[in-house]
Amino acid sequence: MPTSASPTRKLAAVGAVIALVVAVLAIAIAVGQAVESGRDDGTGAPRAATSGQSSEDAGRQKMYDDLTKRTTRREDGDALALGKKDAPVVLVEYADYQCSFCGSFTRKTQPELVEKYVDAGTLRIEFRNFPVKGADSERAARASWAAGRQGKFWQLHDELYAKTRKGDELAEDKLVGMARESGVPDIEKFRKDMKSEAAERAVERDQEEGYQLGVQATPSFLINGRPISGAQQAEVFQQTIEDAAAAARSSAKQNEGAGK
Repeated sequence: MPTSASPTRKLAAVGAVIALVVAVLAIAIAVGQAVESGRDDGTGAPRAATSGQSSEDAGRQKMYDDLTKRTTRREDGDALALGKKDAPVVLVEYADYQCSFCGSFTRKTQPELVEKYVDAGTLRIEFRNFPVKGADSERAARASWAAGRQGKFWQLHDELYAKTRKGDELAEDKLVGMARESGVPDIEKFRKDMKSEAAERAVERDQEEGYQLGVQATPSFLINGRPISGAQQAEVFQQTIEDAAAAARSSAKQNEGAGK
């Protein structure tokens, strides 16, 4: 029999639903605007939709493409990313290290996505530190960035999410211990980097990106602009990745044909 969710867990779930509704509404508005703009080219005649697409589908894809351009970085040497820089699909995750749902995604779903899509070159994962639970979350976010400075971001990331950690479990000495366990070679550099202005700026950059997008709960994801809120079943992520990959292939073929 399922265990009743704690009040905190219920609030987190409600927040995830609200965030999903906001994202869906934003897409619906953008699709509507794109469709309206596509109906008239100034001559009084409706524009033709892309071959094989309705106006609604074309508008929705435009929204996804715009969000993809706004959120994917594809930076060389990005320590907070997994996968090929030119992978056709990019999953962007906004997460907090005190978030139990974020940990569930990391432990249960992400390994399947890495094996099936990242290793195959289809998917790139870009992590964004989005601490919403106060100073302990912010400290952990800076620690993960500091580990990345020594090539150990994902090792510390996975250790932080190995179980749900709250409050004092993310104190500086505990984070240093986890960094050692994660193989961070220079602990003094790790301490210095964790407290640096550069770490603070990096976390603020991720936060600002999330706030501008309207992210309200963790984890929140964009897969080539397609929003997913909460630690959904692996099948939800897989289907969204497949859809995004198919759209990317179609766009590549159209661009290839246009260039001939």
